Amino acid sequence: MCDPVIALAGNPNVGKSTIFNGLTGLRQHTGNWAGKTVTNASGSFSYKGQVITLADIPGCYSLFSDAAEEGTAAAFLRSDDCGGVVVVCDASCLERNLILVLQVLELTSNVVVCVNLLDEARRKKIRVDLSLLQELLGVPVVGTEATRGRGLRELKDALLQMQENCSRKWSDRSFLEAAEEVRFSELVGRAEKIAAQTVTCLAGREGADRDLRIDRILTGKVTAFPIMFLLLAGIFWITIVGANYPSTVLNSALFWVQDRLLAAALGAGWPVPLCEFLILGGYRVVAWVISVMLPPMAIFFPLFTILEDLGYLPRIAFNLDRLFQKCRACGKQALTMCMGFGCNAVGVMGCRIIDSPRERLIAILTNAFVPCNGRYPALVAILSMFFAGSFFGIAGGFFSALLLAGLIVLGILMTLLASWLLSRTILRGVPSSFTLELPPYRKPQIGKIILRSVLDRTMFVLGRAAMVAAPAGLLIWVLANIHVEGVSLLAHGAAFLDPFASVLGLDGMILMAFLLGIPANEIVLPILIMAYMAQGNLVGFEDLRFLHQLLVDNGWTWTTAVSFLLFSLMHWPCSTTLLTIRKETGGWKWAAAAFLLPTAMGLLACFLFTSAAGLFV
Repeated sequence: MCDPVIALAGNPNVGKSTIFNGLTGLRQHTGNWAGKTVTNASGSFSYKGQVITLADIPGCYSLFSDAAEEGTAAAFLRSDDCGGVVVVCDASCLERNLILVLQVLELTSNVVVCVNLLDEARRKKIRVDLSLLQELLGVPVVGTEATRGRGLRELKDALLQMQENCSRKWSDRSFLEAAEEVRFSELVGRAEKIAAQTVTCLAGREGADRDLRIDRILTGKVTAFPIMFLLLAGIFWITIVGANYPSTVLNSALFWVQDRLLAAALGAGWPVPLCEFLILGGYRVVAWVISVMLPPMAIFFPLFTILEDLGYLPRIAFNLDRLFQKCRACGKQALTMCMGFGCNAVGVMGCRIIDSPRERLIAILTNAFVPCNGRYPALVAILSMFFAGSFFGIAGGFFSALLLAGLIVLGILMTLLASWLLSRTILRGVPSSFTLELPPYRKPQIGKIILRSVLDRTMFVLGRAAMVAAPAGLLIWVLANIHVEGVSLLAHGAAFLDPFASVLGLDGMILMAFLLGIPANEIVLPILIMAYMAQGNLVGFEDLRFLHQLLVDNGWTWTTAVSFLLFSLMHWPCSTTLLTIRKETGGWKWAAAAFLLPTAMGLLACFLFTSAAGLFV
């Protein structure tokens, strides 16, 4: 008896991570695009008195590929840590999946073939003879419908048997690699013969025909980009309108707690300055970040994940691939850019799916050109006050969403421009090709979407933002409450920056707010309000009319608003994103580049706009 690690292998989009989650109970992210999993996730479960350990390796089409995720998978399968392999296949396209099965069988006989997605195959009028397939392959074959938990008990039995018979017969791996190109056509021929014997396609392929009809619209030359824009505007509208009420309630609740904490601290005899420093400084900023960030993220991330589960994100990458190729970047950058809409730090981490180190760096350095969730409140407020015309109501919210979507399009164009510049200067090179599979449209798993979005994304991002917001709040309080010659340090800093800011169509207070908002973009506008009102504490706004009048009284015009929007769109990433870039790239050099690139382009955009507007105003 031995206790090996059993690898869970398979092509992308076959439900491999769903099977892993179903067996181990872990929440391994199941992205619906090729190459989503780029590291090995491991987990264990007990079954009939035995502990079985699984490793969910990256999805791959071949064991001998230059792709990073496929290289990771192949390396693990060839390692001494791997005691057996479960190859997960898609029942609706078995022939293609069998190529990997046959490659794995060349390495070891300790294999179980799991034919998943039998429910989708039935909808597409496809039947698989599992018994005959098992006979032809000479290894156990188990059929599953992982999203419904069907077949997992039979798979556990097969895994238990695999662990009990863990002696492995490995072939000569060096010979296999040398002969792979010669033998690949032979493997394809064998896969075709096995599929022809075991797979039956009945008349009336409604599912496949339906997917093709939808794809003609969603990826069509004329319809693809308008649909993407309207869908983006719709998501922003739902997020903006839906987050208003819960943000207000959460804000009231957290500030009610603040008042009680302040009263308790004063009642305990704490010095007044210390109470204000800790509670009105540290706690208040954290409360503001939570009340502003949590409701929009709780809406945006599930909506984004629904698109992911539906299979629409790969279509977005397909639509944008040609544009990124012209910029000598990778089409997968479209996916990481979409992740940045929720959080730039998450988008940076998502760049792991890009194989080329050069193209991965391009994606990392340009991710901040699309605004993250933390910038939305300020963008929406300024758009509503100066351009939408109506401050309240569904119509005003929809128009604000349209304007915000237009601003996002500008961010995408700047992403393409920055990628083009990088690929022709410090990151020169030829764009790599990649295989992007358009998976079938699938019914979203709403329960898992909510769980994954709230716990894995929303709370993770919120926790990191709150950690950096607390010390930022303390610093802001100090700057606003320490006076030199009757003027706060905050006002002194703004006065120093004012000459430079005026060239950009801004003022010193705006630049100070952006600088102090490096820990979290959510606090930029509150800092600005506090500075304009000459208050020592961070304040919020519930009435846009009041805020609009405050800004106008401090010299804002529509040109100031446009410059603010441009700089909000293009400026340095938040500290959380910068720390993530340092971790992903292994040093501060590229983090500094990620700081300077969007900032330089934002300053240039503001200067050009202000200069042009000065000719007509």
